[in-house]
Amino acid sequence: MKTKGDFKGLIPFIIFVTIYLGSGIVLGMAGVEMSFYQLPAPIAAFVGIISAFVLFKGSIEEKFKDFIKGCGHEDIIVMCIIYLLAGAFGGVSKAMGGVDSVVNMGLTFIPAQYIPAGLFVIGAFISTSTGTSVGSIVAIAPVAVGLAEASGLSMALTLAAVMGGSMFGDNLSVISDTTIAATRTQGVEMRDKFRENIGLALPAAVITIILLIFLGRPDGMVEMAASYNYETVKVIPYVVVLILAVAGLNVFAVLTGGILLSGFIGLLKGDFTTLSFANEVYNGFSGMQEIFLLSLLTGGLAQMVAKAGGIQWLLESVQKRIKGRRSAQLGVAALVSLTDAAVANNTVAIIINGPLAKEMSEKYNVEGKRSAALLDIFSCIVQGLIPYGAQMLILLSFAKGSVTPFEVIPLLWYQHLLAVFAFIYIMKDKEAQTEPTGNPA
Repeated sequence: MKTKGDFKGLIPFIIFVTIYLGSGIVLGMAGVEMSFYQLPAPIAAFVGIISAFVLFKGSIEEKFKDFIKGCGHEDIIVMCIIYLLAGAFGGVSKAMGGVDSVVNMGLTFIPAQYIPAGLFVIGAFISTSTGTSVGSIVAIAPVAVGLAEASGLSMALTLAAVMGGSMFGDNLSVISDTTIAATRTQGVEMRDKFRENIGLALPAAVITIILLIFLGRPDGMVEMAASYNYETVKVIPYVVVLILAVAGLNVFAVLTGGILLSGFIGLLKGDFTTLSFANEVYNGFSGMQEIFLLSLLTGGLAQMVAKAGGIQWLLESVQKRIKGRRSAQLGVAALVSLTDAAVANNTVAIIINGPLAKEMSEKYNVEGKRSAALLDIFSCIVQGLIPYGAQMLILLSFAKGSVTPFEVIPLLWYQHLLAVFAFIYIMKDKEAQTEPTGNPA
C-alpha cells in the first residue's frame, strides 16, 4: 500500500534540525565558545522522536516498532560498527605513537602548503578504489588532523579537503553503493553513468586541487624544521589499512586488522601492556558514543517520518512542478537532495527516488544515464554538506571539538563546484532547449 503524502510527517525532522542548528546559532551569537557542541546532537534527535510519537497516528506499540525498524536498518547498523572500529583503530594507533610518526614523516617530505591538496588526491584515490567515503575518511582523517595541528594549517580547510576527496570517489566508484543504486534503478550500464559523471566531477576536482595548492597554506609564519623524528614501523598500520582498503577488503576486516597490528607494534615497542591495549580499544569505542547514538536515533526518526508520509509529501510537491525535460532533471535533483537532507543517507535517498526518477525521465525523454548521474551527484553533494550526516560527524569526531561543521561547510569547494557544474549541465541540455515544454512519451 502506497504511503499518502503528508507535510505533518516532516514536522518531527524539522524540529530536530531546528533545535540542533538553532541552539548552536543562538549560543554562538551570545559569544559561547564551541557553541555547536553545547547541546548534544542525540538530545536534539530525541526531542524530534518524542514529537513524532506525539504527532503521528497509531498506537505507541506500532510507532515504537517503526522506530526500532529504522534503528535496526542494515545501513545504520553497519555504519555504527564502523564508527566503533574506527574509534578503536584511531585510539590504539595514537597511543602507540602512530599518529605522531605519520605526521612527522609527512612534514619531513611534504611542504605544508601542499598537504591539503595531497589529502584531497589521496582521499579521491581511496574512495574511488573502495567505493566508500566513510572508509576513506576513517583512513585519512586522523593523520590529517595531526598534520594540521603540527604545521599550522587551517583545521577546517584540511578537513574540508579530506571530505571533498572522499565524496569525489564515492560519487564515481563503480563499486560504490550509490553508483549501484543509481544505475540499477535507472536501468543503465555503470560505464555510461560514469562517463556522464566524470565530465562534471573531474573539472570540479581539478579546480579544487588548484585552490587548495594556492590557498591551503599555514596560518601565519610557521617555523618548519628540516626533518622530524618518526619511527617507520609505527607508520605501517596506516599503510596496511590504506592498501587493504584500496584492495577492496571488507571494511570490518581492514579496521580490525589495523587495530591488531597497531596493538602488536605498541606491545613490541613497549608503548603499552596487554591490559592497557584492551583499555585503549574500549576508549576508542567510548569516543564514538555520541555519533553512534545519533546515527541510531536519526535512523529510527527517518523511518517514522517516511511511514507518516513526510518523504512522500516531498516527492509529490516536487513532481507537481515538472513541466518539461529540463524541469524534470531539476526535479530529480531536488527530490534526491531533499530526501537526503531528510534521511541523511545518500544510498537510501537514491533508492527512494529511483523509481520516480525513472518514471519522470521516461515521460520527458531524459536519458537514463543522465538521471542516474543526477541522482548520484546531488545525493553526494548534500550528504557531504549536511552537518548531521555520517561523513561530517565522523570527520569532525577526529578533531575533538576544535572545529564546527559550519567552519568546514563553506570550505567544501569540491561539493560547491560540483553543484555549479551539475546545474550548468542541466541548463545547457541541448535536447531540453529544443523541447522547452517537454515531450511526454
